[in-house]
Amino acid sequence: MNNLKLYSEASLNLQLHSPHDDELILFSAFDIEQSRLFFASSANNIYSTHLSSFQHERVWSKTSISAPVNRIELDEVEDFITSFVYLMEKEALLVGTSKGLLLLHSVDDNASQVVGGVDGGVRYVSASPDGDLLAIITGTGQILVMTLDWDLLYETALEDVAEDGDPILSSIECPIAWRGDGKYFVTMSEALDSTSSLRKRLKVWERHSGELQAVSESKPFMGSVLDWMPSGAKVAAVYDRKEQNECPLIVFYERNGLERSMFSINEQANATVEFLKWNCSSDLLAAVVRCDNYDCVKIWYFSNNHWYLKSEFRYPRHDGVRFVWNPTRPLQLICWTLGGQITSYNFIWNSAVMDDSTALVIDDSKILVTPLSLCLMPPPMYLFSLKFTSVVRDFAFYSKNSKNCLAAFLSDGCLCVVELPATDTWEDLEGKEFCVEASSSDSPFGSVLHLIWLDPHKILAVSHHGFSHSNYLFQSSLGEEDLGFYLQEVELTCSEDHVPGLLTCSGWNAKVCSRNSLEETIIGIASNPASKGSAFVQFDGGKVYEYVPKFGISRGASKHDWSFSTTCPWMSVVLVGDSESSKPLLFGLDDSCRLHVSGKIICNNCSSFSFYSNLADQVITHLILATKQDLLFVVEISDVLQKEFEIKHENLIHAGKKKGEENRKFIKIWERGAKVVGVVHGDEAAVLLQPSRGNLECIYPRKLVLASICNALVQRRFRDALLMVRRQRIDFNVLVDYCGWQVFLQSAVEFVMQVNNLNHLTEFVCAMKNEDTTKTLYKEFISLPFPKEAKDVQLHDSKGFDSINKVSSVLRAIRKALEDHLPETPARELCILTTLARSDPPALDEALERIKAIREAELSGSGDQRRMVYPSAEEALKHLLWLSDSESVYEAALGLYDLNLAAMVALNSQQDPKEFLPFLQELESMPETFMRYNIDLRLQRFEKALKHIVSAGDTCYADFMNLMKNNPHLFPLGLQLIAEPNKKMQVLDAWGDHLSNEKCYEDAAATYLCCSSFEKALKSYRSCGNWSKVLTVAGLLKLGKDEIMQLAHELCEELQALGKPKEAAKIALEYCGEINNGMSLLISARDWEEALRVALMHNRQELISEVKNAALECAVLLIGEYEEGLEKVGKYLARYLALRQRRLLLAAKLQSEERPMNDLDDETASEASSNFSGMSAYTTGTRNSSATSMRSSATSRARDARRQRKKGKIRAGSPGEEIALVDHLKGMSPTTEALKELKSLLHTLVMLGEVETARKLQKAGENFQLSYMAAVKLTEDTVPTDGIDEHTQTLEHYTQRIRSEVQNSEAFFWQCKVFLTP
Repeated sequence: MNNLKLYSEASLNLQLHSPHDDELILFSAFDIEQSRLFFASSANNIYSTHLSSFQHERVWSKTSISAPVNRIELDEVEDFITSFVYLMEKEALLVGTSKGLLLLHSVDDNASQVVGGVDGGVRYVSASPDGDLLAIITGTGQILVMTLDWDLLYETALEDVAEDGDPILSSIECPIAWRGDGKYFVTMSEALDSTSSLRKRLKVWERHSGELQAVSESKPFMGSVLDWMPSGAKVAAVYDRKEQNECPLIVFYERNGLERSMFSINEQANATVEFLKWNCSSDLLAAVVRCDNYDCVKIWYFSNNHWYLKSEFRYPRHDGVRFVWNPTRPLQLICWTLGGQITSYNFIWNSAVMDDSTALVIDDSKILVTPLSLCLMPPPMYLFSLKFTSVVRDFAFYSKNSKNCLAAFLSDGCLCVVELPATDTWEDLEGKEFCVEASSSDSPFGSVLHLIWLDPHKILAVSHHGFSHSNYLFQSSLGEEDLGFYLQEVELTCSEDHVPGLLTCSGWNAKVCSRNSLEETIIGIASNPASKGSAFVQFDGGKVYEYVPKFGISRGASKHDWSFSTTCPWMSVVLVGDSESSKPLLFGLDDSCRLHVSGKIICNNCSSFSFYSNLADQVITHLILATKQDLLFVVEISDVLQKEFEIKHENLIHAGKKKGEENRKFIKIWERGAKVVGVVHGDEAAVLLQPSRGNLECIYPRKLVLASICNALVQRRFRDALLMVRRQRIDFNVLVDYCGWQVFLQSAVEFVMQVNNLNHLTEFVCAMKNEDTTKTLYKEFISLPFPKEAKDVQLHDSKGFDSINKVSSVLRAIRKALEDHLPETPARELCILTTLARSDPPALDEALERIKAIREAELSGSGDQRRMVYPSAEEALKHLLWLSDSESVYEAALGLYDLNLAAMVALNSQQDPKEFLPFLQELESMPETFMRYNIDLRLQRFEKALKHIVSAGDTCYADFMNLMKNNPHLFPLGLQLIAEPNKKMQVLDAWGDHLSNEKCYEDAAATYLCCSSFEKALKSYRSCGNWSKVLTVAGLLKLGKDEIMQLAHELCEELQALGKPKEAAKIALEYCGEINNGMSLLISARDWEEALRVALMHNRQELISEVKNAALECAVLLIGEYEEGLEKVGKYLARYLALRQRRLLLAAKLQSEERPMNDLDDETASEASSNFSGMSAYTTGTRNSSATSMRSSATSRARDARRQRKKGKIRAGSPGEEIALVDHLKGMSPTTEALKELKSLLHTLVMLGEVETARKLQKAGENFQLSYMAAVKLTEDTVPTDGIDEHTQTLEHYTQRIRSEVQNSEAFFWQCKVFLTP
């Protein structure tokens, strides 16, 4: 579904050099390498011109250009050029003459050389496609095939031999057509048929041997017109059917000489086909057809087994038009006339699908109309057609506000207009053909190149005067000032009234109301959808300006730059944004497959593109494009407008260069070469693809489908959204998740009322799940933001609904809407049961209650009519069992304590009666309360079971206690259910036993105290080591003094064993009266100040001396440990700096050698000498004494040991030595508890008069802590740097810096200011 669009046309006139006016251009040749055209004239002149001449000259100028001319000097006066061809290898022309000369003519040097001669003259010369061989047909009917070295390979007769032995000499031209690969060539020759009349037939020859491969049947071929398709599939020729009084047929033959297919050229019977040629891509076939009043160039296209006539250019008969296809550009046609006018036509393929999804396909004098939004008809089928008076060259379509108009420019120069009815009435036009009359006009339009609608009554056209075909169109005389290109507005009026539902095909009048002369070539025009009556005009080079009626083209300064960076033959203008602030956006596709928009390139290998809109105001929301790698991308326009679009869609910019992209980002087109021809907008959300073979494929990209669903939800078209979900097999959760399920709850009633289909609602209910599909399944596809006001509603907690559980809340809202707004029917009840069964968790109890009510109504046998609107109980139960797990339904039925209902469920779920009947019979024989108790136990509903067993009375009290003991979480409930004090005490005692067994001794003791079990409470407190509460409970038990003393001794020993000497000392002093033992425990606990206080309180000199001696001993040990620690800090830091320096040196060396940094491994960097003094410090054996002094308590020692084990040891030369040294330095930090003990020791020494000792101790501790902090800071500063400063990054320098920074910080809280040094 494509139309051949002429986007650029340029013409120039050769200045012929013959002194006489009878010089004519006869032949042409093409130089592919330098893009040159050569023309041979009847005066033996060779003219040459570059294709660039069509761009550099004023192409509409009537002034002839002076082309380089070479005169071929022939020896004989009557000799003339009969054929010539350009030889790329020789960089010269091979010219054949009527006298048989073969001349090699160099155009650049203007030199000719005779390379050979043939008898009878040269009739035709042709080079093989690869340029290696030459085929020559002589005047004597011989075929000569030779190399470019002029070596003859073979010679054979072209014609057949008559019965008398003489060859049949043909009077026709004898062309040669080569197959694309050059392996075969075909000729046409005359032969006698059975009636002794001359007929013609095709002969296929082998390239190297000259062997005749195939001969066709004798047919009435027209002239000597034939050409072999470059792809090699078909040979085109022409049948002459004048004897049958019918127009000629173009016929196709295979290589084996068999006829394959044909089609009519649809002209008069006396029309003749003068010339026929394929383009280089084998998809277009052009022919020169001579009619009574004109010659024309027709271009056909084959698609889906049908030949479409796509374009026609008419010339005056005396011009003798011929043409040549550009061998490198398949869509450039170059026509030339006998008088030397050369016209270049540049085509593009435009999609025949319009913006409103209407397909308008040009075929000869018809436009085939198919509304794809109503029906997808594969070409060449169509709904109806419009018949015009001649071939349609171009048309413009207007569709807006239910008004459809079409303007068509014909090859005879007429402008036709037709107004069509609204699209939804086109089904009544199926199969009809409507003849359209030409509009009347007072002034000629010229040859129209571009055509668009500005509004329903005005069109804008680019046309020209002065070319041969435009001169034919308008025979009226034109002045020199009227020649050239024009941009003109044409106002259209109709003398007939439009009848709704019918086409208005006649009565139109066209009047040129504005005409502007053009100085530059226009590549394309497009209407501006954002401004009525204006348009965008693109000039050659990509410059784009806005055209405004009455003002013309605005070339001044504009706030918008619409231009492209290069010429873009494909230009589209779309409306983007929203309905309030929409703006036009220009897209352009150049010949290099680069897609331009907003001054940037968004795809560099785009083969086709289209646009999709899901909004009623036709604002475009998505860009659909196909790449040369057969990938289909669907891109949101909002992304295109963003500056970071190239980054977000990087695989779009370089599509095909990367492998392994996610399939979610593009769709792989299954057929190579397929292109996007259009889309179906709105809810249909379809993309139309047309493969190379011509059929039509329709796909529904997931992103477009979801966009249309989301748009329907925003517009609250819930029924349409649900139908799209069902049709495209989208997850139903999208209907809830896109707007937020809290918002959906507010619309549940409207949703149910719109859908109004219980089957669809049941599908919707069954698909619900606690998952936001917009963030999981469709995260890559849905990015359209929901309106802000809806997001505010999401934050509001809906009353009466679970604010966490999506499924239960949504289904509850649906169920309520069903009950309140739909009439009672069996289907409604089944849908309600579905909402209960699909809730999370399933509300099976409520569902069974509804079924139970139905069953009771059935058993009552009442004549209530309400029973007629409900399904049977068995049907409802089967529906519930189909939706839910049968075992869960059975247990839920038991939970209702309805044994009959449970039996009904068991039977319908196909359970074994031998299993469930005995159990149900046993339950039926029990008392009501005990039956419920057993059912609850089976269902593990222990709270209900406890309540039921309590109501059973004292006979079941043992079961009551056992149930709580087996399920301890029931103890609080049991306490509430029991009223008798004695039984409450038993419950508390059992609860305390449980807590004690669980080793929750504190809670167990409190529980025992509540039931006055003091012995058990004392035991629990003792088990958890709470000695104060043990002695308190002992007081409550009123134990004797001896018993308390014994208990205190036992507690003291236990606390010592537990490593709590301080607490043991308190018991020894307060309860046991053992002062000496208490003092020893305080000293071992390093509680110096408390030990001195107790010694002074008892005023015992020996105790004071003991405290003093112990304090002095500890001070000496600490001073030694601090000095040792200071030394180790220095060693560790020195080792670290050495390793660091070595690593940096190695890195610099590798960098200077330009080796990768990966060569610097840890092992290389750690190859330092292990003969480092004091490396024994890496072991932990010398740290025992330090552990004694700096971490006094047993708990601190255990914790520190665990931390040290986790850090591991430092191994010299290991890969991780550098990091291990840093970690080890950080681990040498004194703990807060050790610093508190140090502070206590300092104050105690001062109290005892040992001031100097205290001063030395503080000095040692201060030096160690400063060195440690300086070392850690130094390592932190050197890790991220690339070098080490040996002058500033030293321990001494950092120690001084740390001293000045943190001397008064909290880290030195333990110091006595009296001992601080200035």
